[in-house]
Amino acid sequence: MDIFTTFDIAASGLKAQTTRLNTISSNLANAETTSTPEGGPYKKKSVVFETEKLPFKQHLDQSMRPQGQVQGVKVARIIEDKSPPQRIYDPSHPDAKEDGYVEMPNVSTIKEMVDMMSATRSYEANTTTIKSAKRMAMKALEIGR
Repeated sequence: MDIFTTFDIAASGLKAQTTRLNTISSNLANAETTSTPEGGPYKKKSVVFETEKLPFKQHLDQSMRPQGQVQGVKVARIIEDKSPPQRIYDPSHPDAKEDGYVEMPNVSTIKEMVDMMSATRSYEANTTTIKSAKRMAMKALEIGR
């Protein structure tokens, strides 16, 4: 694996984690949204990752190496949570039904914060990988002097 492959893999991780962080931020921002343009409360969104498909040339080059294939990550899709909304009794709320219950988003602030910390750590790990690869390349250039 060359230095540029390392950069490509870490960059794909950075891009995927950025999308994940943006989705989590959207969930947190809408944790109290009871009315959306589609109707009903906001529905939690989650990011689904998959391995990144390599171009044919890279795929061919990787298959000839003894250590096997190297692949990055990409966002396959963003899905909505299918779980039912939380029902909270608050007859004074403007979106309350006749029985006094309000349908609230199925967003758990605590779970979202844990997911945000995990995404942040993954982002930091990819950044560290890029910095380490850059340092190694600089050291290799210094050897040649």
